[in-house]
Amino acid sequence: MVDDHPVTIPQPQDPRLALPSLTSLPSSPLNGSVRVPGDKSISHRALMLGAVALGRTRITGLLEGEDVLCTAEAMRAMGAAIENRGGGEWVVDGLGVGGLLAPERPLDMGNSGTAARLMMGLVAGHDFPATFTGDASLSSRPMNRVIVPLSQVGAVFEASEGGRLPLTETGARDPMPITYELPVASAQVKSAVMLAGLNAPGDTVVIEPKPTRDHTEKMLTHFGAEVRVDELDGGARRITLKGRPELKGRDVRVPADISSAAFPLVAAAIVAGSDVTVTDVGLNPLRAGVIETLTDMGARIEILDRRVEAGEDIGDVRIRAGGLKGRTVPASRAPAQIDEYPVLFVAAACAEGDTRFEGLEELRVKESDRLAVMAGGLKACGVEVEEGEDWLVVHGVGGTGKTIPGGATVESHLDHRIAMSFLVLGMVTEKPVTVDDASPIATSFPGFVPLMESLGAKFQEN
Repeated sequence: MVDDHPVTIPQPQDPRLALPSLTSLPSSPLNGSVRVPGDKSISHRALMLGAVALGRTRITGLLEGEDVLCTAEAMRAMGAAIENRGGGEWVVDGLGVGGLLAPERPLDMGNSGTAARLMMGLVAGHDFPATFTGDASLSSRPMNRVIVPLSQVGAVFEASEGGRLPLTETGARDPMPITYELPVASAQVKSAVMLAGLNAPGDTVVIEPKPTRDHTEKMLTHFGAEVRVDELDGGARRITLKGRPELKGRDVRVPADISSAAFPLVAAAIVAGSDVTVTDVGLNPLRAGVIETLTDMGARIEILDRRVEAGEDIGDVRIRAGGLKGRTVPASRAPAQIDEYPVLFVAAACAEGDTRFEGLEELRVKESDRLAVMAGGLKACGVEVEEGEDWLVVHGVGGTGKTIPGGATVESHLDHRIAMSFLVLGMVTEKPVTVDDASPIATSFPGFVPLMESLGAKFQEN
């Protein structure tokens, strides 16, 4: 049975404290009810919009991982008053649309591509320069995808080779509303253009070839902006933002992050005898692809207590072990589960038969080349995989009588989701699996280790 009361693991006082190399040991059944940290995407947006709204924004359930703390510090550097009242409760006193101030120091975006690209969108509508920096992983990621449309708004960029960080952006004196058709579906680029359009007169329009996560649209509406979404032929969407709205401070309750929930959910699906519930999970239809894929693979999932808060779908997700079968996971589902692929590859390794994942090109430019890194790590642990430019086939051992050997030490490549995925895999391998550096986990899931241990997982620091 699942516990009646969820366990919430306190987040560390300083989530930047590094974990050493970490080993995942074969696990007994996982059981219990937990709440994972707040949604990272919504946390970033709540801080940013609170900073450009008039009045006070109260945020509860904010993710206090490194990425979001970088966003909070950047908004402070541009004049917003932001107070951490403890326990995930934060207060933001905003400056109004167009009211941000020139930062006196570089804005350190840490490991977060979301924070960097969305913040560039905000700065594009302000007549001042700002320098963006990040860690080694973020500094290797391309920023041209936002530089191109934000330049049309009127921002000017001086970037490192290949359009990478560090870069300096000077926002437009007179920002122009634009109509921008995304060449590739990207919630980050869409959001950057919309945030740039806040301080531009008239309508800013973004056309996306297929739907991507719509937290920005929902939260802008929550804060008082006028946003219209029109469905186009072929599944495309036109999003129109009316410029220069008077955003007003609001209360925001951040749901549990489905991207973080994916790790205990997959762990429970693959560790025999497990029965786990993750509470208060954000189930936005444009983010919940992992639930659809696990259900399609035969996972024993129930959604309990469905509800809507501040426009976001929320529910408790219960999952019990067993039943996973190989499937073809179509490219059309990629935008709704782009961050969950690494741990879904782990689920596929334990499924019966082959699972083919398509439309994975975006994984090549995440915190690491997640497609190559996951394929290499799975092979090192004894999982048979075939890798293409934008696809992966995982040959599962379910129903074969075989087990996954494990025994490897896998490099995390400064990627939090790589680290957590292989720690989940180590729960079902013959020999323990070691991750060389678990410190990146703090960027999105502070408290991952004690939360998983509360369910029955076993880890060993090296």
